[in-house]
Amino acid sequence: MELRRLAAALALAALAAGCGAGPEARDLDAGAPGPALTRVALGSCAKQDDPQPIWDRIIAWRPELFLFLGDTVYADTDDEAEMLAAYAALSAQPGWQRMRTTCPIVATWDDHEYGENDADGTFPFKETAERLFLDFFEVPPDDPRRGRPGVYEAWTFGPPGRAVQVILLDLRFFRSPFGRRARTAAEEEAGIGPWGASDDPAATMLGDAQWRWLEDRLREPADVRIIGSSVQVIASEHGWESWGHLPTERRRLFDLIGATGADGVVLVSGDTHWGAISRTDEGPYPLWELTASALNQSWPQAVNMPNPRRLDGPYPDENFGTIEVDWDAATVRLGLIDLEGREVFARTIALEQLRAKEKQR
Repeated sequence: MELRRLAAALALAALAAGCGAGPEARDLDAGAPGPALTRVALGSCAKQDDPQPIWDRIIAWRPELFLFLGDTVYADTDDEAEMLAAYAALSAQPGWQRMRTTCPIVATWDDHEYGENDADGTFPFKETAERLFLDFFEVPPDDPRRGRPGVYEAWTFGPPGRAVQVILLDLRFFRSPFGRRARTAAEEEAGIGPWGASDDPAATMLGDAQWRWLEDRLREPADVRIIGSSVQVIASEHGWESWGHLPTERRRLFDLIGATGADGVVLVSGDTHWGAISRTDEGPYPLWELTASALNQSWPQAVNMPNPRRLDGPYPDENFGTIEVDWDAATVRLGLIDLEGREVFARTIALEQLRAKEKQR
């Protein structure tokens, strides 16, 4: 989505919600590319009926944009009234109300607002769930998401030379079922999940239309690209949902980044109820992934989760993620902040490293 449409959509959303832009809100000028984006916060997994004090920590960090990476609410229902009640409970959260006035928010979904835990593309309630999700975020009638299946979308912020592209994928609407694996008693005790690789050669993560759309977006000019996936991309050993259970599709993603010449990619994800930074050398250049989850939940068993490509974490308590772009130093910094506002860990990456070797100076 071009910046002009995003500005209009955000203005409509603020008007519909009865809230205006706060003093730290980003000035999205519909007639110009706007200033360079430098501070992005992100998070996932917010139980709507429990306290959500972390929103004030996010606001204090002064983000220019917030990425909601799924599990906006925990509805787990195919009943429209129950889904609406879950969204109403989130709307009533004082912290969320303040967050709505702080900066633009863009979102994708995961399983719990889709309607069922770990649900895939076979879930029959998905069309209704999509409509309710788009309604909650006040997506206007002329937005592309209103006219096609799936909640995936992309936005570009900033002028040429300092452009940040944000791509949020839909990992539910089209996804094929994962395989299941037999767990040992020790694995179950440790909290290792039941999912494994699918043996279906036609299995898909994104569906044909979303794959074509993603290729087109990756061919667009940008200097930093944030690809948001509701489930983890790099890790799969923990047995919970991830791209690793459809390994051909994960390989396709990494190959597409290279084939389109898309420099500057960093991956962000949620879902897990732990925070982490991982890195893989399977792409055209090192691919880094920041996982931020959960906004108002803790899961002590997260410390048992295996991931040989993890550099930091797992952090099992409430958290949100941060991305800072220093355009003068040509770096991007990935971090995780806890409920007290302390930075748990961070990694700084030179933008020069986020390009194929033949393009490096």
